[in-house]
Amino acid sequence: MAKVKDVNLSQKLSSELQSQIWYGDICPGEKLPSQRVLAERYSLSRATVREAVQDLELKGIIETYHGGGSLCRNLLESHFSMPSESIGDNFEFQVQVMEMRAALEGEAAYYAALRASDEQLDRIGQEYEAMQARSSGNTTLAKAKADLRFHTMIAEASHHLLVISFSQIFYNRYFNAIYGVLDRTLKKFGRYPDGISAQHTQIYQALINRNAELARKVATEHIDYTRRQLEAS
Repeated sequence: MAKVKDVNLSQKLSSELQSQIWYGDICPGEKLPSQRVLAERYSLSRATVREAVQDLELKGIIETYHGGGSLCRNLLESHFSMPSESIGDNFEFQVQVMEMRAALEGEAAYYAALRASDEQLDRIGQEYEAMQARSSGNTTLAKAKADLRFHTMIAEASHHLLVISFSQIFYNRYFNAIYGVLDRTLKKFGRYPDGISAQHTQIYQALINRNAELARKVATEHIDYTRRQLEAS
């Protein structure tokens, strides 16, 4: 009877962890809490926790590394086979990337305004302040990375698994195209576009005010503005 009870407990824990993954409480690429922490948190034996973790691994939801813990997998990655090389500097493709970013980041900001925890908003605020302080004097590459880090944090605060998963893949695979957009613009105008900093402020304020519709609007307009700068170059 005790063995049946342990199996039921491990299944319940597996289901609980799956729910946290589906709702973006544990993001793709993020480590699960250690088995010791899970055992203490849920008042379970280490053996029961180990069975739950093994169940998640067998289902392909996580990957476990010896001595390195368990990582939540990005379940979209194996289905994403679009090319990533040799097209990053293509103007027409850069425009498409910006069009996709406008839709993606609008939705990410919308759900982040609704669902982000206070702790996540605090971290986004810290990144926003750091990004504002770094806005002058940095290389184009550093600015592109800082911009994406800010938007990635917003996506991860959306608690929307598809938005998080696709954002991670999209930003990683097409970073060269995103960097190329900023590089083209800087070469044309000789400076960082004037409106970008103010737009980051609008996005951040909409998030902390939990105004989802405004967050979607200003995040979308932010990318559309950058796309127009690209097309003007």
